Amino acid sequence: MKKNNPDNQDVISDDNEEIQCVAKRDPNFMLSLARGLEVLDAFTPQRQRLTISQLSQKTHISRAAVRRCLYTLATLGMVHSPDGRSYELLPRVLTVGHAYLAGTPLAKVAQTALDNLSKSLNHSCSVATLDGDNVLYIARTAVDNLMSIDIGRGSRLPAWATSMGRVLLSALPEAELEIYLERAKLMRYTQHTVSTVAQLRNEIALARRQGYAINDQQLEIGLRSVAVPMLARGGKVVAAMNVGVPASEVSVAQIREHILPPLRRAAAELSMSL
Repeated sequence: MKKNNPDNQDVISDDNEEIQCVAKRDPNFMLSLARGLEVLDAFTPQRQRLTISQLSQKTHISRAAVRRCLYTLATLGMVHSPDGRSYELLPRVLTVGHAYLAGTPLAKVAQTALDNLSKSLNHSCSVATLDGDNVLYIARTAVDNLMSIDIGRGSRLPAWATSMGRVLLSALPEAELEIYLERAKLMRYTQHTVSTVAQLRNEIALARRQGYAINDQQLEIGLRSVAVPMLARGGKVVAAMNVGVPASEVSVAQIREHILPPLRRAAAELSMSL
């Protein structure tokens, strides 16, 4: 959302519409804290270094407010500017989510299950939950790093682009899914990546019908993955579990025949403990 300044230059309004709405109706809402968290949330594995202008565009928060947020975060040791122009996160920012990732019962039991599954299959395994428009990795056992970015506990990726994300999206009520699809920002990671909302909707519908999702080099060339849902008591989908394999060694047919059955068993056993 933009407004004109006295010099007739477009600038981004002080806050995005969601923050504005909450701040107006709730006197207990701390606007400055919300801005700071929005700024932190703008950093991704794909965009690890961002300028004030880029952060302002991504968050829809004014550059002046972004600058103040970065100054405060830098003072707290959570971000720094290696070149005096762009900013990147520092390890201390992990303390914000470490207590959840280390202490949540799901993460604890999931890690043990992943260790056992990974040992039997000799492939990397992960568990993730839906976190806004992204998947949040809460447990992971890595065998081979098949991705150009380092994925670990606490990593986040766009839900639409991952096998776990599509499984989780397939469990959303239809109205919530449509809202997600309306705001999804699709981008081509590889030549195999779905490029339209219609294609994505079909992929999600397929995951719903099959009870699993296969991602065939849509996120990274050389990487195939398969994901299944994890259910809490009452049948609600609370997380997804996946296995990643090298495309050069494991075909899609082999995934269905050899990887999917033990993955389903592991997810079902873990679901029983939730």
